[in-house]
Amino acid sequence: MEIVCLDMEGVLVPEIWIAFSEATGIPELRKTTRDEPDYDKLMKYRIGILKEHNLGLKEIQNTIATIDPFPGAKEFLDELRSLTQVIILSDTFTQFASPLMKKLGWPTLFCNTLEVADNGEITGYRMRCEKSKLTTVKALQSIGYETIAAGDSFNDLGMIQAGKAGFLFRSTEQIKKDYPQYKAFEEYNDLLNAIKEELS
Repeated sequence: MEIVCLDMEGVLVPEIWIAFSEATGIPELRKTTRDEPDYDKLMKYRIGILKEHNLGLKEIQNTIATIDPFPGAKEFLDELRSLTQVIILSDTFTQFASPLMKKLGWPTLFCNTLEVADNGEITGYRMRCEKSKLTTVKALQSIGYETIAAGDSFNDLGMIQAGKAGFLFRSTEQIKKDYPQYKAFEEYNDLLNAIKEELS
């Protein structure tokens, strides 16, 4: 029994924080897990900038409402889900993800939760579990699944390394250079074909 674990942002949909950075004109918010491997450090940095500019959850959700999945992402996901079970493992938050999951046909998503004050200020966040992607993959393996994973960032490497097969998708040149043992793809058809080979 195989199960495919996919990252969300950068793989199926644009990076939410980059879109929000562009919408607000705040370049510091462009930083993502491609740039900063320490997720706690990254989120504290982001929350600090939001506070400084008096921005909250509503403003981010307004930007998310304008984001569409990458061209071909839903078709890729639909075909993949017709072949095997798929879970999206993301470090995003439930408060961000719903409109994007709707546009992708409601795939299964495991992600985290923001702590939000009554006035909409984002005050913190709760990870579902430590090293959430790797921990989830190991849990799936413990109940009899072989995992195949694909992602683009530092925080995807654990699940990519731990599984039966792992791929980089639209990753950075630096990550591709540092991890040449993983096939790297730019197009959904190529990734789909590579996963199909592992499933056969």
